[in-house]
Amino acid sequence: MTIDSYMHKTAAGKSGGPLLFVFHGTGGDENQFLGLGRDLMPEATIVAPRGDVSEHGAARYFRRTSEGVYDMDDLARGTAKMAGFINAHVSDKSPSSVIGLGYSNGANILTSVLFAEPDLFDAAVLMHPLIPFEPRVDGHLRDTKVLVTAGRRDPICPQPQTLALEQKLRKLGATVETFWHDGGHEIRQGEIVATEAFLSAWRD
Repeated sequence: MTIDSYMHKTAAGKSGGPLLFVFHGTGGDENQFLGLGRDLMPEATIVAPRGDVSEHGAARYFRRTSEGVYDMDDLARGTAKMAGFINAHVSDKSPSSVIGLGYSNGANILTSVLFAEPDLFDAAVLMHPLIPFEPRVDGHLRDTKVLVTAGRRDPICPQPQTLALEQKLRKLGATVETFWHDGGHEIRQGEIVATEAFLSAWRD
């Protein structure tokens, strides 16, 4: 894979500083979190890939057959492709740290890459992830810190599955923080504040 495997935008940061990948939700694009990434990590180089799958015109990172039911073969394809894309950018930039932030479908591809290549990220922010399957992991996440954010009334990502993902991450050794709000699938200001505090450890 190359640094151009996905259509993407890059916001240049400090040479040798953090590298932040931001992943949009279904129907978003490479612009959705580029500005937020800059606000959260002003000196980071930010890479924002656009999903390469179209669901009735809405960009996604992998296919699904229905709400909450994933095309597992396409998830495997998308995970391998995204991992290659990320590794290519890491090799190109030689950053001080590698951070991921994703929302909804973007959180799901980020989580899948975390499980596939547990040594790749130093930290990850998973906003409203849904992993409705038992992931297989070769390795551990003992050196990885993860923030999970979720809504208690989220109809797309039910609480039990969020808690199951949190438990899986902890079992693999990750240091996990969780932020809940009382709403649904939307991102609320409290999540942004929690994410800003979480990422402060990697700001140069």
